[in-house]
Amino acid sequence: MTALPGSRLALPNIAAWLDNPWPFAEHNPVRIEDSTENGRYTVRAELPGFDPEKHISVTAHEGLLTITAEREARETAEGRSEFYYGKFSRTMTLPPGAEATKVNAKYTNGILEITMPVTEQPHEKQIKIHVDKA
Repeated sequence: MTALPGSRLALPNIAAWLDNPWPFAEHNPVRIEDSTENGRYTVRAELPGFDPEKHISVTAHEGLLTITAEREARETAEGRSEFYYGKFSRTMTLPPGAEATKVNAKYTNGILEITMPVTEQPHEKQIKIHVDKA
């Protein structure tokens, strides 16, 4: 909120609204990138400022990978904050063949990296139909 000069009336910060596309587009404070290369599925998530031992959890269940993080709000008398507070969650569908029982996760410099092996899935096979002519 922005106060008008000489007034205690606060108006919404319109520039912040325009910077945040919600509710008109997908927006999530947990930004990710994922890839499958050389038999490994990798997900990287930007989570700066989190204590991974206290505030981040990763689960893999029934073909889904979920990253959950929580940031507690700091109370200040004055100032401004553009941080996202609260509980955030991001769920991705695992690729076919991902071995979620062999998942590894590490947190370095604000980036959470999750990896797991992916076994090659059998390719679709075209089956010839034989027709009996009677």
